[in-house]
Amino acid sequence: MHETEVRADWITAAAAAERLGVKRATLYAYVSRGVLVRKRAADGRGSLFDPREIDKLALRGRPRHAPGGTELVIESAVTEISGERLSYRGHRVTALATSHSFEDVATLLWAADTPSRPGEEDHGAAPHDPRSSNGRLHDHGHQAPAWRATPAAVAAGSAAQSALPPGALPIERLQVIVPALAATDPLRLHLAAPAVIAAAQSMIAGMVDCLPAPQPTAPPQPGPPSAVTPLPGSAAPGDGSPRGGIAGRLWRKLCPAPPTPAFLAALRAALVLLADHELAASTLAARVAASVRADPYAVVATGLGALGGPLHGGASLGAEGMLAAAATPAQAPAVVGDLLRRTGRVPGFGHFVYRTGDPRAVCLLGLITQAAPGSPRLAVASAILAEMRRRALPEPNIDFALAVLTDVAGMVTGAGEAIFAVARTAGWIAHALEEYARNSPLRPRAIYTGPQPG
Repeated sequence: MHETEVRADWITAAAAAERLGVKRATLYAYVSRGVLVRKRAADGRGSLFDPREIDKLALRGRPRHAPGGTELVIESAVTEISGERLSYRGHRVTALATSHSFEDVATLLWAADTPSRPGEEDHGAAPHDPRSSNGRLHDHGHQAPAWRATPAAVAAGSAAQSALPPGALPIERLQVIVPALAATDPLRLHLAAPAVIAAAQSMIAGMVDCLPAPQPTAPPQPGPPSAVTPLPGSAAPGDGSPRGGIAGRLWRKLCPAPPTPAFLAALRAALVLLADHELAASTLAARVAASVRADPYAVVATGLGALGGPLHGGASLGAEGMLAAAATPAQAPAVVGDLLRRTGRVPGFGHFVYRTGDPRAVCLLGLITQAAPGSPRLAVASAILAEMRRRALPEPNIDFALAVLTDVAGMVTGAGEAIFAVARTAGWIAHALEEYARNSPLRPRAIYTGPQPG
C-alpha cells in the first residue's frame, strides 16, 4: 500500500465495491494491479478507499485484464505482500525469521487459541494435542512442546518412503510419506480448527522424522567440537529422537554433518521465510482442495504435487545444479553465460512479485554469510551473484538463497525442495483453515474458446 494520508471521508471496501458495481474480490483485484490504493482501518480489521479515486474509476470504466492475463482474488487474513514487504498476520516476516521458532510462527499462521491442558509436561503431551501462543509469539529461548507423530505414523511413513529407489529426492519421499501418515490418523476427517491444528503438528513432525538420515561426516565448518552445540529448543546433534525443534530434526535428515548454532539459525530462518507466500500456485491448489472439504493430509498432498515444478518450489533444485556446476568463483561467468544461452534464464533470480529484490533472499543470504564467512562455496555463490549484477539481470530470490544454504552447509541433493515443502505445509494448513471456516467451494469459471457446436 502506498503511503497516502487517510482522510475522514475514506470509505469501506463494501461501500467502494457498491459504488463501482463490482464484487469485493474484484475491488481487491484492482488493488493488486495498482489501479486503486487502499489503507488499513485504524482498528486493523478492514480496508479503506479514497472516494475520489473510486469516483474517477467509475467514470472511466472498469479496467480490463491484460491480453492473456488471468487473476483470481481470494480474501485472506494470513499473509500480506505490500510492495517489497511480506507480513504474516501483521508481523514482518524478515523480523520473525531472526527472532522466533518455526513452530511459533506456524502457530501464528494458524491463529490457534486452544490452550494446553493443565498438568501436562512439555514432552509428555499426546501427539494430537494442539498447542498455542494465543497470538503471542515467543523468542528462541521458549521451550515449547516438541511436535510428534505417533509411532504407527512414523512406521508407516518410513516404510512407504523406503520402498523408493535409493536416488529418490527428498521431495519425492515426502510425496509418499504424507498419504502414509494419513492412513494412520483416524481423526483426519475432523475439520474443526483444533483437530486440524493438531493433525498439522503431527503431520509436519512425521514428514521430517520419516525421512532417511544421510551418513554422518565432519562438521560443515572447521572448528573445535565444542562449536557444534544445540540451540535452545533443539535436540543435540546426532540425537535421533523425535524431541526438539523441527529445524534441528530436519537438519539431521538433510545434512550428514552436525550443525553449528549459526547454521541451525539459518535453517530455522529459512523455514519461517518460506512458511507462506499468499496465493502461490501450490497454495491455491491446496486451498481449492480444502474448499471442497478435503482433509488436511489431502490438502498438503495437493500442495506437494504443485510444489515441485521448476517455476515454483523446484526452482531451488535448478539453482543447486547451477552452483554445483561452478567448482570455483572463476567459473561463475561461464556457468551463467551457458545457462542464458541454453535456457534464456538463470534459476533462482527474478520474481513475479518482487521487482527490486526478494527480501527473504536478502535475509537468508545474510545469515548464511554470518554462518560461514570464509566458505569456498559461499565465494562461488557470491561470484554468480556478481556476474548477474554485471549483466544487469534480476536480483536473487529465495530459491537461490535456499540453494546457497544447502550448498554451503553440504546438504544432500534436493534438500532445498524438502525445506520448502516442510515450511510451506504450515501455510497450506493456514489457508485450509480459512476455507474450512468459509465452507463454500472455490469454483473458477472458464471462458470457452473452442469450436462452436455444429
